[in-house]
Amino acid sequence: MRRLSSRKLRILAAAGALALAGGITAFAIVPANASDTHHHGRVHDVSANLWEWNWPSVAKECTTVLGPSGYGSVQVAPPADSLSRDYTSSDAPIEHPWWDVYQPVDYNLTSRFGDEQQFRDMVKTCRAAGVKVIVDAVINHMTGQGHKSYGGVEYTHFSYPDYSYDNFHHLGTGPNDCDSSNGGIDDFNDFRQLTKCELLGLADLRTDDPATRAKIVGYLNKLIGYGVSGFRVDAAKHIGEEDLLKIEAGLHRTWEGTRPYMALEVFPGSPGEASQYAYTRAGSVLGFDASYQLKNAFKSYTTPGIGNITGLRVWGEDAGLMPTDKTLVFVENHDTERGSDTLSYKDGPTNTIANEFLLAYGYGTPQVYSSFDWTNTYDSPPADANGYVTDTDCSNGWVCVDRYQGVLGMVGWHNYVGRAHIRNWYDDGDNLIAFTRGGGFFSTNNHSDARTVTVQTGLPPGTYCDVIHGSVSHGTCSGPTVTVGRHGAATITVGGKDSVAFTRADRV
Repeated sequence: MRRLSSRKLRILAAAGALALAGGITAFAIVPANASDTHHHGRVHDVSANLWEWNWPSVAKECTTVLGPSGYGSVQVAPPADSLSRDYTSSDAPIEHPWWDVYQPVDYNLTSRFGDEQQFRDMVKTCRAAGVKVIVDAVINHMTGQGHKSYGGVEYTHFSYPDYSYDNFHHLGTGPNDCDSSNGGIDDFNDFRQLTKCELLGLADLRTDDPATRAKIVGYLNKLIGYGVSGFRVDAAKHIGEEDLLKIEAGLHRTWEGTRPYMALEVFPGSPGEASQYAYTRAGSVLGFDASYQLKNAFKSYTTPGIGNITGLRVWGEDAGLMPTDKTLVFVENHDTERGSDTLSYKDGPTNTIANEFLLAYGYGTPQVYSSFDWTNTYDSPPADANGYVTDTDCSNGWVCVDRYQGVLGMVGWHNYVGRAHIRNWYDDGDNLIAFTRGGGFFSTNNHSDARTVTVQTGLPPGTYCDVIHGSVSHGTCSGPTVTVGRHGAATITVGGKDSVAFTRADRV
């Protein structure tokens, strides 16, 4: 959930692409013995965020799309039983808005997305397809409204099946109490208020209390026991790093034998111990600043839809962003697409080429976001009359960016080139860029019309399949091809708001 207005970084952006490393954020990226002089070790770290898809639909996507295409993991919505908001009000004049799942009632897996057996089957199916499961974990708070859950549980504020009054922070004078004016957060730069007061009226769990942490740990370990490999921790900024570290210390190892991957929702902008950097001992953080920079490059404020992407020659750490091994990066997520700070599916092909660039550049651990279309910010995913999310249909109410041909092609491209650095940068000074990374060549055009340029690809002579528009099967390309000359140069035509990409493996 989005917690506060985030401050944008205006500087354009940085080089360098290393991969995810060890510690508590280690996450099985590089297969053993996989390295060569062309692509510096293949990776398998692209995540698909299938936000608010139901469990059968996630399982099917793992089998038919994600696994075969080389995605390494799938992030799924909060599976815990939550508020069932079956009434309307001025802030959400529809029943069952998307955000009711971010108000847990208990830790039974009786959510809008399916029951416990369906969840377990989904994890098993995804793992069998070679796709690890990352769960969106809401562990900072319980509900802020309502009185019944999707699982049929009746509750009141501070009284739930797993928790009672003493498990929550309250307005008071002690060091572990909220000291704001009314129990909410008055000052988002005040770390005590951030971690001890109620965010948006949500009952704030006393994560500084061992008994409360033990219940959270029990829930997360249950999911790990079902085969979950990591967590996107909602509102991690409001938990605090020390409490997060104590929670993580109690977690079991995953089925891979590693510590669970932790991606922490810590919006940028706060100072000191509330900053993104202050949370890196506890895991990776979500790369909001990276998303802001992409939006500012691909979509200009003064001339909407135009932008200037040549500054992205410098992106990542050199542009002041988080360390590459400590950030999960994306073009947008469910919070940011409903604001104005990032791109969204509503930006059409601009959003698509930004996702292709994200997969090409090599900064951070990349995530592709797929969800549903919406008109109002509170709109529900497609669901039945009781709020239970219906099966994903990518041609009817859902936006399946993870399936786009260019995105699928770039997942394979990204995996092939691995950790290699960028070489042979070219730009037209405006809105077309091209570069080589390892054994792969990539170009994208943010102009509205096609451009033809001659560039150095860094690849051997031959004919290559453009994986943005096709794929290689039995030595034949299903789409357009690019001819690379004797010295590695190629003349390419890149369509308006489009890309061209290929690797050594795509030679035909």
